Amino acid sequence: MEETLKVLVVDNDEVDRIAIRSALTKAGVQIELSEVGDGNDAFSALSTTAYHCVFLAYPLPGNEGLTLIQQLRSSEIKVPLVVLTDRGDEENTLQLLKAGATDYLSKSRISPETLVQVLRSAIRIYQAEMQAALATQQLRESNEQLIQKNQELEKQQQHIQMQNFKLLEASRLKSLFLATMSHELRTPMNAIIGFSQILLRPKFGQLTHQQTDMVERILNNGKHLLMLLNEVLDFSKLEAGRLDLKAEIFDVSKVISLAVGEMRSLAKAKNLSLLVQTDLQNPLVFNDPVRIKQILINLLSNAIKFTESGEIWVEVKELPANKIVIIVRDTGIGIAPRDFKNIFEAFRQVDQTITRKYPGTGLGLAIIDSLVRMMSGKIFLESKLGIGSIFKIELPRQITLSDEAHNSPPLRLDDEGVFYSAKNPHHSSSEARQQQIGSPRFL
Repeated sequence: MEETLKVLVVDNDEVDRIAIRSALTKAGVQIELSEVGDGNDAFSALSTTAYHCVFLAYPLPGNEGLTLIQQLRSSEIKVPLVVLTDRGDEENTLQLLKAGATDYLSKSRISPETLVQVLRSAIRIYQAEMQAALATQQLRESNEQLIQKNQELEKQQQHIQMQNFKLLEASRLKSLFLATMSHELRTPMNAIIGFSQILLRPKFGQLTHQQTDMVERILNNGKHLLMLLNEVLDFSKLEAGRLDLKAEIFDVSKVISLAVGEMRSLAKAKNLSLLVQTDLQNPLVFNDPVRIKQILINLLSNAIKFTESGEIWVEVKELPANKIVIIVRDTGIGIAPRDFKNIFEAFRQVDQTITRKYPGTGLGLAIIDSLVRMMSGKIFLESKLGIGSIFKIELPRQITLSDEAHNSPPLRLDDEGVFYSAKNPHHSSSEARQQQIGSPRFL
């Protein structure tokens, strides 16, 4: 069923109003028609009733037509408004359109068809304008919301940046504190270890069995505490970027033998077999021997700590592209796959409780990971619960040092895998090999 349109006619001429009423009636459109004779009555009617359209005759006495349009717009009364003008009054009509009228029609052209056509057109234009105005308002509100959210985000970002700054400062102070305390504690610990060793020497007097046992416990616990302090100190230096590699040419198989020799007594105390297999045609590498030994001792310490029975293997072999790999296998408790991504984090242990079975700082693997990355190497882990773990450390045979850490001429590998100085490329391979083997520097 077609909607009944409510239309208001504003005209002080009774004859014109009759003509408009007749034309709308003949058009057959369902219309509820209201009529007023001046602008004031029109404004009162529009203030209380919603109309679909207004036909405004022009001119009205005292320029009431223009005044009515301005009143409607200032009062935010929105309605389609069609101006009915006399012939030759186009200039004034244009003024009304600029003021806010929707459309116009010359009174001489009034007929049922044209009047209905203008009526429907004015309603469509009005609806389109309202939709456009609504969309504009929604966009404006959305834009205001976005601006507000952006301001909130900026405040949050500033807050986060401030929190990050505070966290970085707290981390820096923490690292500084750990480094300072570790350094300060090492001095008395070295004294305790030194005096314990002196007490155990026969020339300083014979101790009873009970006294010897007590001094040995002091010595062993002192060494263990010193190792923990060294881990904290190394980690603090790594975190602050103040740990430099001191590279030199050395026999990696000898360094591995030294590291294994130091850990053999711990393995023997738990009745564990500690096996070493070296498969290197050229054992010489250019790296930091102290840090290589530290990596291996940490891996062996973990393997011994988490292995109750069985064996531990250390294997070193060559890889393509001038690389070597150090492999440590054990038959220990193993690591669950869900913990793989966490074990290389600082202070992270699988068992985080204070009653855990296996003590330690949780820094060993974090230090290994950092050192391996400094050496441009990679670390791989394979493990199964109850079966054991395999750690593989792949390292380049020759590491690259920063200019600040190393100012000597760069080393190169010849076709026989022997290092030579880039400053003296004509140095023979045999001479280089004799020189390197004859005077390698170790730990």
